[in-house]
Amino acid sequence: MSVPRSVALERTLYTLAAPVLAAAPNLAPDSPVNTVITLAGAAGVGGWFLARRSEEPGAGRKILRWAPLVLAAAIDVTVKHTPGWGPWCMDALLAAAWAAAGWVVLPLSRHARRHHRPALAAPSLAPQPQAAAPERPAAQPDDGADRFTRQVRRLWESRGMPGRTVVVTATPHPGMRHDLSLLLRAAEAGRPITGLREEDVAAAFEVDVADVHIAEVPRQRGRGGGPGWKEVHVTPDLAERRREAPTVHEWWADRIGAAGGPIPGSQFVKEVRDPARQVTHYIAQVPDEMGEPRVNQHALAAVLKTKYDEGRLFVTVDGSQVLVSLWDSSPLAQVFPATRELLTPDKDGRWVTGYLGNGQPARNRVYTDRGAAHGLFVAPSGGGKTQLMGLHVAADALYGAVVMLATEAPDEKTAALGRHTARYGVGPLYMLRLLRVLVALMEIRGEMLWEDGQVHEWDPARPGCPYRMLSAYLDEFLSAARDGLYGAEIMDLAELVSVKGRKYGVGIKVAGQSVYVQDGFTQLLCENLRENCIPVVLKVAPKKVGDMFKALGIPSEYIPDPLPRSFSPEEAGRIERVMRGEPEPPANSNTGGAGWIIEGKQPDVLRTLFMDFKAGIDDYFPDTTATLTEYEIRELEARDLWFDWSVPPRPGEFGDEPDDEDGDDAPKKGGGKPRNGSKSAARRDAVTSPRQALEAIKHLSNT
Repeated sequence: MSVPRSVALERTLYTLAAPVLAAAPNLAPDSPVNTVITLAGAAGVGGWFLARRSEEPGAGRKILRWAPLVLAAAIDVTVKHTPGWGPWCMDALLAAAWAAAGWVVLPLSRHARRHHRPALAAPSLAPQPQAAAPERPAAQPDDGADRFTRQVRRLWESRGMPGRTVVVTATPHPGMRHDLSLLLRAAEAGRPITGLREEDVAAAFEVDVADVHIAEVPRQRGRGGGPGWKEVHVTPDLAERRREAPTVHEWWADRIGAAGGPIPGSQFVKEVRDPARQVTHYIAQVPDEMGEPRVNQHALAAVLKTKYDEGRLFVTVDGSQVLVSLWDSSPLAQVFPATRELLTPDKDGRWVTGYLGNGQPARNRVYTDRGAAHGLFVAPSGGGKTQLMGLHVAADALYGAVVMLATEAPDEKTAALGRHTARYGVGPLYMLRLLRVLVALMEIRGEMLWEDGQVHEWDPARPGCPYRMLSAYLDEFLSAARDGLYGAEIMDLAELVSVKGRKYGVGIKVAGQSVYVQDGFTQLLCENLRENCIPVVLKVAPKKVGDMFKALGIPSEYIPDPLPRSFSPEEAGRIERVMRGEPEPPANSNTGGAGWIIEGKQPDVLRTLFMDFKAGIDDYFPDTTATLTEYEIRELEARDLWFDWSVPPRPGEFGDEPDDEDGDDAPKKGGGKPRNGSKSAARRDAVTSPRQALEAIKHLSNT
């Protein structure tokens, strides 16, 4: 086995020096050789001390380098104090051990150079031409930095100075053992830092890539900045703590406001707990430059450990602010009893219809800034339509309005409401007679003088009005409008009242199961009601939600998701029930009265107030029922329109009585004129004002 010549020479010297080391103290204790060995040992001890105090790397190599001299002095002192050659010839054994140690581990040549480690048994290789190694950038000169910065610099240099950068300062994070921030600059002045990656820094500090963040450095007074500088944050401890026990701000930033999160770009502002209402509110802000917040409610529900269809999560967007309301249990599953105080309109004509999903009162109004308010109630059978209509009837009555109610078919709840109205009846004929009266009242009121002697459009804020506001409720309107005898005229007159009625204090409230044009609900009537009321839509079938709101003019981006079939949480233990062969518990259908109120362009989920018909509804209404003025009644009687509308068609009410010689082609009694074809279309086009409508009625009644 070949060894380097320096090692072979050093071992030879150890072999030759060992006999001298053992014999000199025994043969000549006062010899200069002993003095030289002692001084050499003292020099070795001094070298050890300096190596221990030094902060530079390689202290271990320096200690091994001085070890032969120190051990030689120790053996020389020991041999001096042993009698003769010592027991068992110990002096010779110590000297031999010293030489053997030099042969095995102590050769100075093995520790003299830092990066020289020759392979003893490696075969010699033929010399190969090698490319010139890239010049390594010069390290940062000593600038009086603190000890921590110097330690980080040495580590940075030993890792190859990633990105050809040098450490300007290194700052530890308080309370974090491994977290620090680095201020780096390019090793060569005037060169931008382009090759520095998070992976390079993570490898240098042996942390995860996700724990490294590189940021730009703005220029400051007394310090440079720009592309030649970078700020690096290495935070493994913070990341671990953030994963295990994040603050609310950190949780929001990582789970909700992150790119691709439920509300990307949002920044947490505060959390508010309302123990009385059992709801937690989260308020967040989106930077103005990001525009309107984008909310993925299904993903947000998953982050908040709920389901979207449980009805516990509601989001309110106000400009760049976002309010996330998470209820302990769905507010839509609660029952909000109606009270007279809630149903009484305020000075602006507003009253509480129910409560929104975020807990706000949902309000409707008896009039708008354009005049008397119309109404539009849409709900399938069992959806709470009659309950909602009862709330509106009570609000109008408490305001002091004259209320009339016509329904296509008899109903227990509508009959109870009818006892608190000025007029109530059943059937398409009754509804038609009511609409004829509304059209006539539009002409009558248009000629009634106010206290100042002038004629004005109805305005609740203007004093001196000679008549009361009138609200006419048309329940199951579409069914009546499809009637073969009276349906066409019902639709024509309803359209006319929806256009002109508001100016004369006349509002119609239409209730039905659809607003589709294909179901007979004309586009003109739908638009007029939509613009002059606050529609309420309850419990729409999931497949009809999109078409229903499109018919109401809601933009596609604001069309809501369908409501769930139940707001009660699913009962746990289904797997156990399947294994035992037990049936599932019945679903609690508690969505009656739940739906949407559309005051603006975006529908809001609400739950309407509950009017308990079984317990009696008298307390919701005023003690007296408002009626038309005597003047209005006289004028209607003069036009033969004020009578018992529930009686069968009267002679001449719907045209001339047929003579016997008219034959079978003449219309039957009460049948009226044909409502289809060109005649009906021509009449619709001809009637454009209350006066024209009244003339048409007079013509039909032959008065």
